[in-house]
Amino acid sequence: MGCHIQFLFLGAAPWRGNSHRANFSTRERRGRCGIITPVTNPKRPEDLSEQELRHLLLDKRHNSRQKRLERFRRTGRAVRLAPDLPPAVLDEWRTQLPVEGQEAGSASPASHSAGKRWFDRLLLLVEVLAVLGLAGILFNGFGLLRTLNQEVVVALRQDTPTATPLITAVILPGGHTPPSAAGGAQFNEAEIPEHLRPLVQSLADLPVPTPGPQQAIQIDIPAINIHNWPIVQGDGWEQLKKGVGQHIGSADPGQNSNVVLSGHDDVFGEVFRDLDKLQPGDQVILYTMQQQYIYLVTETRIVEPSQVDVMNASSDPTVTLISCYPYMVDKKRIVVFAKLQNP
Repeated sequence: MGCHIQFLFLGAAPWRGNSHRANFSTRERRGRCGIITPVTNPKRPEDLSEQELRHLLLDKRHNSRQKRLERFRRTGRAVRLAPDLPPAVLDEWRTQLPVEGQEAGSASPASHSAGKRWFDRLLLLVEVLAVLGLAGILFNGFGLLRTLNQEVVVALRQDTPTATPLITAVILPGGHTPPSAAGGAQFNEAEIPEHLRPLVQSLADLPVPTPGPQQAIQIDIPAINIHNWPIVQGDGWEQLKKGVGQHIGSADPGQNSNVVLSGHDDVFGEVFRDLDKLQPGDQVILYTMQQQYIYLVTETRIVEPSQVDVMNASSDPTVTLISCYPYMVDKKRIVVFAKLQNP
């Protein structure tokens, strides 16, 4: 007698399509004698492919929906307006739709993932550039702020006022007319510009400093036979009648500055008549009430009476000797410079 084989699927909802009935993990076969024979090599759930899992999910949802619709029809809450799809059409839709979806899904995520990676990299680059730009702006801002502060400090800083040097001489001291001139030797006002004569007159009235133990009181120049000549404070016409005069305001012997001494060459003892005979290395000895100071000649110059810069202060202990020149003419000045031997 004839018999047929019927496949029963266990563990899942029944399938209507023939192309899917051979893919279930467990199945049985009923033979002619009514004996159910299990099919060998069953598939476990973890061995199912993605497509098979999709089919199971779709069938489960479809069966659940059909059961709800049937329940609603029995209770009158649903009306059938169109017949259900034929089984063949439904099987074709189930077969093709997941495949098409899978193909579209397999291509789209890859391209989308690659595009997303490039977009993320672009965003990262933009963020890095933004951070670098912000850092540059902050750095430049701090630099501008520092520069502005420095400019403000410079603008607010007041320069240390420099004292205007006092005018203590308009011409070099010791000037006078020669003894052979009409009227004899006298202070030579012709050397002084007319507009400066009142100033010279006011300087002549400067008070003489009180004598102190550090002031020079005597000078010796052995090379030209000057011995025990007194030194007075001031170098005006009256002071130079008494001996060698020290310019008021110049340094005392031994100090790091310039001791300015003047004397006549052809009147009132002719103390500095032979200054032009001094040679470099000759001694000029100055005495105070406490000790003596030995200076050595370094240089001799012939200058105009108006060259008062030779009287300027110096950074080293020096002495400057000034007298009229030449002898019995007295139109210029002779200036001898000497430095302290053992400062």
